[in-house]
Amino acid sequence: MFLHLGGDTLVKTKTIVAIMDLETSSVSKITKEFLKKVTKLNRVVNINTYDLPKSYVICEENGEMTVYVSPISSRTINKRAEAKSIKESLNF
Repeated sequence: MFLHLGGDTLVKTKTIVAIMDLETSSVSKITKEFLKKVTKLNRVVNINTYDLPKSYVICEENGEMTVYVSPISSRTINKRAEAKSIKESLNF
């Protein structure tokens, strides 16, 4: 199944490692270092440059981390992910 992160961006739900709120999680020194590192490695995808970023989604596929910066709140993305998970378990 796929999860819509905003704009034209969809990711496979099984690749999602974390859904993070940008404002609250980027205060941590470790998180700042992680985001700086993935930016330096060109592994950050800004989904929408017109709206303010509200969240980021960390995905891993084939050993590669990609961070998607989204204008959609982490709460909304998490609800979408939970709804997809329920549908998958019910075989929809």
